[in-house]
Amino acid sequence: MATDELVATTGIAQHGASRLPSVDLDSFNIEIKDEDGFLGDRASKGAFREILERWRKPLRKSGEDPFGKEDTDKISKKTLDDILVGDDTEASAVVHSAIEEFAQELAHVTRRFLKTKAWAKTERIVVGGGFRDSRLGELAIARAEIILKSEDFKVDMQPIRHHPDEAALIGALHLAPSWIFEAYDSILAVDIGGTNIRCGVVETRWKKADDLSKACVWKSELWRHADDEPTREGAVKRLTKMLKGLITLADAEGLKLAPFIGIACPGVINADGSIEKGAQNLPGNWESSKFNLPASLIEGIPEIGEHDTAILMHNDGVVQGLSEVPFMQDIERWGVLTIGTGLGNARFTNRRKNGGNGKDKDRDSTENGKKKGKNDKE
Repeated sequence: MATDELVATTGIAQHGASRLPSVDLDSFNIEIKDEDGFLGDRASKGAFREILERWRKPLRKSGEDPFGKEDTDKISKKTLDDILVGDDTEASAVVHSAIEEFAQELAHVTRRFLKTKAWAKTERIVVGGGFRDSRLGELAIARAEIILKSEDFKVDMQPIRHHPDEAALIGALHLAPSWIFEAYDSILAVDIGGTNIRCGVVETRWKKADDLSKACVWKSELWRHADDEPTREGAVKRLTKMLKGLITLADAEGLKLAPFIGIACPGVINADGSIEKGAQNLPGNWESSKFNLPASLIEGIPEIGEHDTAILMHNDGVVQGLSEVPFMQDIERWGVLTIGTGLGNARFTNRRKNGGNGKDKDRDSTENGKKKGKNDKE
């Protein structure tokens, strides 16, 4: 069990902080509701499957469903991508119809985010999560952008650059203090999800690009914990073992591994490393006041190399978005949406090295990147 002393030694800054090395975090994990529940559920991975199922139903009744009896939830993204460019025009039309309807939902949800005070004047939105890793996801994102621009929202939408499996691992670099990049060439990173836990060694490649734009995942390991249904303590034990294995591999390769672990985790992360809410899909009760993941990992990995281990943990959507920091330097305000089981979200403001912290004190929630004179009501 984590002690207060261990909690105090888990980091070199606060967990879940709003001020990060390169950006200010204006908001994350916003939960907007409408008459049907949480708005983000309308643009989730499951929502797309429900839409696809609805488009199949009328064809199924007439015995002309091009997908036959296959369950909608079991049709892979690759299969759907292949259908988009295949010879079966009816099947392709069904998928295109589902993409269009989902894009309308994504545009609606994004519109609501843009009208909040925290997302005022957002110039660019990157979209991550597993859904982005497909042609159909890319088309839905592009179509949503077109819809918003047709309504005079001056915002760009684009798929996140890094593969969804690696974005949060690379984003963990941007939780770390700058001295790490001068003294070491790699860090340990953890991406915790409701189905999988992924650990990796991330090379900074700081000497090739000091903005970390060349960073890459050197090696990673995946555990699909949903298949094993472990206890919370079992999950921590397995995670610790995975990290120790990566430390051994990095040492054998001659990498200069920093005494730092960056963690991306679902939910609202408190400054002491406890989780306030949003971790309901993780094995066991991670929101318990008696549980602290960073402190538990410190117990298992007290040192990396010859130095005490430091750990920083933040919301998974935030960390995934941080992977885009090097590529957002041409603008001030940007956000990330992650399409997965739900819709993760975070909004950032860059801090300029040569002129203040990049904050705009006069942000107006009614302007929000739209042309002046546009009615802001829905």
